[in-house]
Amino acid sequence: MDWKTLQALLSGVNKYSTAFGRIWLSVVFVFRVLVYVVAAERVWGDEQKDFDCNTKQPGCTNVCYDEFFPISNIRLWALQLIFVTCPSLLVILHVAYREERERRHRQKHGDHCAKLYDNAGKKHGGLWWTYLLSLIFKLIIEFLFLYLLHTLWYGFGMPRLVQCANVAPCPNIVDCYIARPTEKKLFTYFMVGASAVCIVLTFCEICYLIFHRIVRSLPKKRTPRGGSPPSSASRASTCRCHHKLVEAGELGPDSSDDKVQASAPSLTPI
Repeated sequence: MDWKTLQALLSGVNKYSTAFGRIWLSVVFVFRVLVYVVAAERVWGDEQKDFDCNTKQPGCTNVCYDEFFPISNIRLWALQLIFVTCPSLLVILHVAYREERERRHRQKHGDHCAKLYDNAGKKHGGLWWTYLLSLIFKLIIEFLFLYLLHTLWYGFGMPRLVQCANVAPCPNIVDCYIARPTEKKLFTYFMVGASAVCIVLTFCEICYLIFHRIVRSLPKKRTPRGGSPPSSASRASTCRCHHKLVEAGELGPDSSDDKVQASAPSLTPI
């Protein structure tokens, strides 16, 4: 797997992430990806080769290994890292969609018309929901893989001895010994601890997003009763676009309201 490609794709997430998101990305690359590439692959590289059983029955060692390791720890961690970082790409795709929409809008109506987005990467409207859903997906994936890791090996520990009973073609009960169980146990605890830290950071980021959204919406509820309701973003953008066109000489100052509405499209942020 090319981890440099994954890092290049996710490096753009920092521009659209909160402080918790930047810390999360640093923890993923330093304490999970880097440890996985540098050390974990070497520790788990001999798990099947040095899996010794006290029998000479052909095929028994392979069957016992498959019984205890239905999927390798190192491959499960690789899948976890891939799936846990994929939701962040949703944010990048949504920002790219906004930028493309803005480009087409400028190409169609000219540079004098108002922008659809003041900042395409600002977490408002649909992008806020996309960012929130990506965080929820991360939490679900982290809990799912921790559950799988705990269930497949009966806990996060690594026993020195495993026994295969009534597993063909092994005769009776066969004792098998795992290579370097203590070292593998330490790395398992480390990877589980790093995953727990990422879960805490993701949960804090969700709380921060919701709290920031609530605080930002409070001033809108304090508007006086007698005051006129705030105009929509599309109406304000239409007015600004009309004034821009008037200044450029594309519209006359005495144009009717129908011409104003026809000169500028309805701008709805997504």
